[in-house]
Amino acid sequence: MCSYYPKSKVETKGLMAAHYDAILDIATLGGYSHFIEKAIETMGINPQDKILDLGAGTGRNACLMMKYLSPKGEIVGIDISGEMISQFQKKCANFPNARIINARADRPLPFKVKFDKVFISFVLHGFPQDVREGVIKNVFEVLKEGGAFFVFDYNEFDLREMPFYLRIPFKVIECPYAFDFIRRDWKEISANNGFSDFKEYIFLKYLRLLRATKGGWK
Repeated sequence: MCSYYPKSKVETKGLMAAHYDAILDIATLGGYSHFIEKAIETMGINPQDKILDLGAGTGRNACLMMKYLSPKGEIVGIDISGEMISQFQKKCANFPNARIINARADRPLPFKVKFDKVFISFVLHGFPQDVREGVIKNVFEVLKEGGAFFVFDYNEFDLREMPFYLRIPFKVIECPYAFDFIRRDWKEISANNGFSDFKEYIFLKYLRLLRATKGGWK
């Protein structure tokens, strides 16, 4: 959302947007494809789930989630980049129960329906802290009781202890907000915003899928 938060890098444009998936795969030596597939597998998607995908991007994640849904299930993506929305629509063209709208995750979400699951992948770290907490509050409002919020993003870690061959690219590639994100306790922050029953899945120490539940387990 560089238009709203100039220090952020969560909104992509131009060539970066056009080749986003390929660039991400190259930058991670193919690791991201493996991690995102495993993360989505771990979500425990039910065939009739209604899922909200925040910062849905090119639709790659939505297409992976569609494999677990029946025609009664649904995915709604939101993004603010017209280029990303266009790619989502092309990738998901064969899935009538997947759609995307132009909306901001940091503003009250335009939904009256309640979702079973909300998923956000490598977006939350790109906001200032007050905005992140606003996103979490928005998610709480649109989840069903017992629904699950999944955050796939950086784990909590001390950057000084990261190996130099990872630390240097992190410093070069990431926006300033990311350095703050990795120092915070996201289970505590989520608990302060009404979530509980946390479960986390760690990928190579520095990445994590965090599940937070609204109310009891679903």
